[in-house]
Amino acid sequence: MPKKQLIGIIVSDKMQKTKVVKVERIKEHPKYKRRYKIHKKYKAHDEKGEYKVGDKVIIEECRPLSKDKRWRVIKKI
Repeated sequence: MPKKQLIGIIVSDKMQKTKVVKVERIKEHPKYKRRYKIHKKYKAHDEKGEYKVGDKVIIEECRPLSKDKRWRVIKKI
């Protein structure tokens, strides 16, 4: 089974080997059909520390690396 991949923007790089990535998606209201944006932040592992704030990146699901880190940064777009 393939691993999930998400596209997001790095919003924080203050931790060592960890980046906070904001993933935004569009949701539709069930009754009024208006579309609106929602976002969620994921903590992703970055071994070499090569990505900075503002970079658009792809993150991939992986095994649990810490208490709340279950994603890994794959590459920059």
